[in-house]
This record gives sequence, structure tokens and C-alpha cells, in this order.
Amino acid sequence: MSQDQDPTPVNDSSPRPEAGAREYVLPLVVRIERAAPPPRTDALETSARAVLALLADERSLGDGEWARAVRDWQDARIRKVVRRARGAEWRRAEALPGITVTGKAAEVRVFPPVPLDGWPKDLARLQVSGTDLDDPEPPVDADPSAPVLWTNPDLRMSAGKTMAQTGHAAQLAWWELDGEERAAWRDAGFPLAVRTADPADWRRLTASGLPVVRDAGFTEIAPGSCTVVADHPALR
Repeated sequence: MSQDQDPTPVNDSSPRPEAGAREYVLPLVVRIERAAPPPRTDALETSARAVLALLADERSLGDGEWARAVRDWQDARIRKVVRRARGAEWRRAEALPGITVTGKAAEVRVFPPVPLDGWPKDLARLQVSGTDLDDPEPPVDADPSAPVLWTNPDLRMSAGKTMAQTGHAAQLAWWELDGEERAAWRDAGFPLAVRTADPADWRRLTASGLPVVRDAGFTEIAPGSCTVVADHPALR
């Protein structure tokens, strides 16, 4: 299994699939053109916003066309897999039902959940490796009045792995908000920042009661590792 795949990011309250239940996964595809890869932080923030865009989309709600798949996915392990595409691969991915979210330079397309063993062929053929990205310059300080997804300063994860983790953190924050708070975040365009926490602040953040992602440890890091804290102003 690729080191960029995030098979089962969990938190303490994550449900577990019933025996024999079909498991679903949320596909995310990041556009990485060879000559112009996006900055790492931009990709992390864009992937988190893509997850929120799918959760808030009318097709994911009520009797929407994606609603059943979203419910089946959220009722089990909240699995996310990040793959990369460029050129014709990206154009084929864009032709499939989904939502493309753009950042400053990054483009991430999120698709409705699919069965773990039933990926569309144009997504299944995309690689999950090779998503390592860098920031040309250190990101500026985060706006303290906006949501911040704080990553663990003691862990080293590939960009693909981290994109899945930040997407999961954004989802945990979304679950904690009431309807009015969700609507306000959605209407503002899901502003958020992804930053690495200061080592001196990390223990405080994980003990603050804010949503914390604890990884299942199938790839890259040890089981139970705290990877991201979702610091939303409404939850402080």
C-alpha cells in the first residue's frame, strides 16, 4: 500500500463497520502538473475545503443523488484516499461526477464515496504515490479568528497522507457545528488555514477538547498517533 494512502483516519468516536458490511472510501484527486506543482500548504487547505464542499453539497443531503453513498461512508470508517493526476488524467477525472475546489494554485477534485472494491476505472488507474509537495516560502501566520487545522509538529507525513488527515479534521469540525454555524462557514466559502503547531502548544491543543484526528496507523505513522487538531472558533 502506498505511503500516501490514508486508509482509516479515526477519532475516538469513529464508528466501525459491521461484519460483512461494504466499506466505502472518499476519493480525492489533486492536480500535480510536472512543471507547476502546487505549494504543499495550498494543497492541504484545498483538500480540506473539498471535503467540506462535498459534505455541504445538496447532492449529499436528504434525498440527493449522492446522499446514500455519503451516509454509508459516514456510518463506517471515514476512509479517504488521495491520488494525483495531470494532463489527460486530470481531464478524465474532471469528467466524472464530483466537485473541483481551487486554492491559490492548487486544484483538488472530490468525488462521492465509492465502494472500496468499486473505484471508477479512470480513478483507479491514478497513482497514490508521488504526491510529495513543498512550500516555496514559509506560510504566513494563520488568522486567529478563522478555523485552523493544526498538524502535529513531531510527525513527518507525505503531502498525500496529510491531505487526507486535514480533510478528516475539517470533517470532524463540521460534525461538531450546529446548522447555523455550518451555514455561516459554507456561505463564507469555508475559510481555513493549515499550519504546523508549535511544539510547545501541541499538548495543550490535543487536551483542549477540540476535535482531534487519531490515525489508525496503517501507513507512515504509529497507530493512535494524533495528527491534526481542528480549531474552529465556534468550538473554542
